[in-house]
Amino acid sequence: MASCGTKETINYANMADEQLKKVADSLAHAYIITDGHVDLPFRLKVKNFRLEQEFLGIPISTTEGDFDFERAKKGGLDAPFMSIYIPSRYQLQEDNGKALADTLITMIDGIITAHPDKFGKAGSPADVEANTKAGKVSLPMGMENAAPVGNDLANIQYFYDRGIRYMTLTHGKDNQISDSSYDTTQTWKGLSPFGEEVVREMNRVGVMVDISHVSDSAFYDALKITKAPMIASHSSCRYFTPGFQRNMSDDMIKELGKNGGVIQINFGASFLDSVARTNSKLLDSLENILAEKKLTSRDAEAQPIIDQFVKNHNELFSDVEKVADHIDRVKMLAGIDHVGIGSDYDGVGDSLPVGLKDVSQYPNLIFVLLKRGYTPEEIEKICYKNVFRVWNKVIDVASTN
Repeated sequence: MASCGTKETINYANMADEQLKKVADSLAHAYIITDGHVDLPFRLKVKNFRLEQEFLGIPISTTEGDFDFERAKKGGLDAPFMSIYIPSRYQLQEDNGKALADTLITMIDGIITAHPDKFGKAGSPADVEANTKAGKVSLPMGMENAAPVGNDLANIQYFYDRGIRYMTLTHGKDNQISDSSYDTTQTWKGLSPFGEEVVREMNRVGVMVDISHVSDSAFYDALKITKAPMIASHSSCRYFTPGFQRNMSDDMIKELGKNGGVIQINFGASFLDSVARTNSKLLDSLENILAEKKLTSRDAEAQPIIDQFVKNHNELFSDVEKVADHIDRVKMLAGIDHVGIGSDYDGVGDSLPVGLKDVSQYPNLIFVLLKRGYTPEEIEKICYKNVFRVWNKVIDVASTN
């Protein structure tokens, strides 16, 4: 994309805030922004979304959740990867969650079909670029938890053909492919023998290997096997959250950089700040207050209660500056070519940082990065170029297999 005629010689850090905010907004709309993880499909499933006329407006404009078309356009978001999320309990079903995966994929296909002027399918960076030029928001898909592969490698091709472009090897529990960072069982001490074959087949087919959620041992196992760069679609830096295994250690980030991969920073409070992680009891108390009033956090009537609770407990939330801290850390460890955005919007509830509460607010992050001395060229890499490089390389590797 064009760089708005900006040059690295401009000292953005010394600009007045109001002027710099305008620059940030212009960059957000000049560059493609891709987000590695948005949980819209499962949010809609929980809400019993149906592809009927009275429901089809929800993905366009809604006060619920963190994503819709109008807010995406306001924030400059062009390519949010729709998370085809398979909760760990589905691993216990006979089909390992394949029917749920098909249902969620069909939902996204239906939204695109119903709104062809607003949304577009995207199986490659070239598709995203074409959709963006046409004013559409691309809806590429990634499967969060590869359990629906079952024990049949042919399902990787099947899901690729249905539009899946990355697979998170597991989720909250060990599955038939990989150990999970959230599970202490250590079933396989890393990847299973079948999981090793899954990584090879993903390389062959052209599906990005996503190592968010996997155990450290599984990460290093995948690193040894893969012929293509990998992604962490929605992870952050363990340096800021000691003991939180779901985030990546400094060494893992360095090794992912050597692999050519990208870590896409998660916006959830527990991923950003060890202080915020200690406040789960406070969040539970808010949920109890709402439950007593027979409300959930998604109800409009709940918002004044939540707003007051936030005012009384600012320590609950991180902020956009902390997201920038994580980007700084990755840049220092692995280089600017290995960091991106993986918000986990619609997947982390009310724990989103101040300044990044929904998809309309990406310009706030760009503003902070400009103030810290990041160049427009560096920001362009964070917004999409790094992920596109990995995605295109995965396509290239598949074409040579």
